[in-house]
Amino acid sequence: VQLQASGGGSVQPGGSLRLSCAASRRTSGMSMAYFRQAPGKEREFVAAFRWSSGSTHYADSVKGRFTISRDSAMNTVHVQMNSLKPEDTGVYYCAYATSAILSSVRQVEAYNYWGQGTQVTVSS
Repeated sequence: VQLQASGGGSVQPGGSLRLSCAASRRTSGMSMAYFRQAPGKEREFVAAFRWSSGSTHYADSVKGRFTISRDSAMNTVHVQMNSLKPEDTGVYYCAYATSAILSSVRQVEAYNYWGQGTQVTVSS
């Protein structure tokens, strides 16, 4: 599976950005997610989409501000990021799990494919 990530950039606090991640193919039980990593910090979960159930999952820090959605025809997930804060700054990574995640979708170890990172900078 290859992942093609797009979006990101620089924005002032309170602004919006959109991230997209397209997978080269679909697998049974797949999930797609975004994680982010700030300088000097560990990679952390942002949002996830379980393809079979359509369920969405969010980190508490982004709940109510970020929305993850899918385009099934394009095997793509989008993350609409609104009301961005400086603490949202980091490199955002798209992740793909080829089979059903039996543990938590919030764990890095649950995903076996990763896209290239996309920089998001929120600064005045």
